[in-house]
Amino acid sequence: MTLLDRLRATVPKRTPFGLPKRWQPPPLPAGLQALGERLAPLDPRRGPLRHVPRWVARHMPKGLYPRSLIIIIAPMVLLQSVVAFVFMERHWQTVTQRLSTAVVRDIAGIIDVIETYPQDETFANVTRLAREKLDLNIAVMPREPLPAPAPKPFFNILDGILSEEITDQINRPFWIDTVGNSRLVEIRILLDGHVLRVFARRNSAYASNTHIFLLWMVGTSLVLLLIAILFLRNQIKPIQTLAEAAEGFGRGQPMPQDFRPRGASEVRRASLAFIQMRDRIERQIEQRTQMLNGVSHDLRTILTRFRLQLALLGEGEDQKELGQDVDEMQRMLEGYLAFAKGEQGEDVGELDLETVFARFESEGKLKGKKVETDVLGDPRITVRPDGFTRLITNLVSNAMRHASRIRIVARHEGRWLTVTVEDDGPGIPADQREEVFKPFVRLDTARNIDAGGTGLGLAIARDVARSHGGDILLSESKLGGLRAMIRVPA
Repeated sequence: MTLLDRLRATVPKRTPFGLPKRWQPPPLPAGLQALGERLAPLDPRRGPLRHVPRWVARHMPKGLYPRSLIIIIAPMVLLQSVVAFVFMERHWQTVTQRLSTAVVRDIAGIIDVIETYPQDETFANVTRLAREKLDLNIAVMPREPLPAPAPKPFFNILDGILSEEITDQINRPFWIDTVGNSRLVEIRILLDGHVLRVFARRNSAYASNTHIFLLWMVGTSLVLLLIAILFLRNQIKPIQTLAEAAEGFGRGQPMPQDFRPRGASEVRRASLAFIQMRDRIERQIEQRTQMLNGVSHDLRTILTRFRLQLALLGEGEDQKELGQDVDEMQRMLEGYLAFAKGEQGEDVGELDLETVFARFESEGKLKGKKVETDVLGDPRITVRPDGFTRLITNLVSNAMRHASRIRIVARHEGRWLTVTVEDDGPGIPADQREEVFKPFVRLDTARNIDAGGTGLGLAIARDVARSHGGDILLSESKLGGLRAMIRVPA
């Protein structure tokens, strides 16, 4: 082996990216590892803040209008809060400190004059000088103890700044009152043989016009917010109208008379597209209905000829069997046409559930079935009466066919209607409960069809429920059989 081969053997083999195959990233320094451990609780996915997004999503309003208001109000409130805080913290405090410094400096000058130069007993010259030149009302009183400290106001920025300035510039015992008179500040300073009482104007020691800025800021914000709310309401209203029209179309209700494209260009385009889509669907339904009516008429004509020819043949075993076949064809034809046609052509009206349930009770007595009914809430609902009656009838008929005890409960709360049909029959396996809603599906042990069924009962029922904007769900009943729950807006 040559020297070059030995050198190649000692160098670790590298990957196509230029790194050795056994390369490992170097460990982090101890300081960075400790910092990462301290910051781990702040990770929104693992720390104590991981529930904040869920809480916000749960408590956020669901409507577009309130969410849009939050988008407008939240930045405005945040901006106003920051501006107010900066103004209070910087401008207001700075101006107040400068004014207080000037007032305390004047008081310090008066004290210096009193103690340096001889004065008369009444201190008239000093009092006149302070009143005319410094705008201070002073009085030199005999020495006496200072009053007890006055109660501090809740927002005592003036007390704090003024006290600090007196301590720094005069450094004598003092007493101040910024609460007693709203327009004056009383200051008492203990001198060697006297007590100096000073009345200064509040606006001379305090930035008293700050509330004007706050009023203007809050007032203009409210005006702008009112304008934004009115404008936003006009922009959101066409979207709400479009949503109501689409929801009404899903429930088979006619389009509102005053519905027309309004609002922004995008909303107008969506409204126009909805109108065109509705027109196309209605034309398609009308064409399908006309075609089915024609097919139904032709097939019924042929079945009528069959019946007439069978009647002319006379009575016999063959004639009886052929008559049963014709009846079976008639029944199957009616089922197929009913499923294909649906209930789209029916207008929305009012239906009384108590009347429908009373009919089920009578039918149950005739068939020897125990039928229990109950209506919670308003029994009158706004649906397509024939279609909804057929929906419940299909479910109740299936229950009567395979069970001896049926319980029907309707609960009408708010905008939703829930109807449950339970029985004590054999039920349907959980893995086949969705299959039975498919057209022409027959289960050997199913309880939704019988020997002469077409496999369309539950398919028609779900189609009617979904045309009303709801659905049907199957589950296990407390009675031991099947539980069918209808939930639709009503």
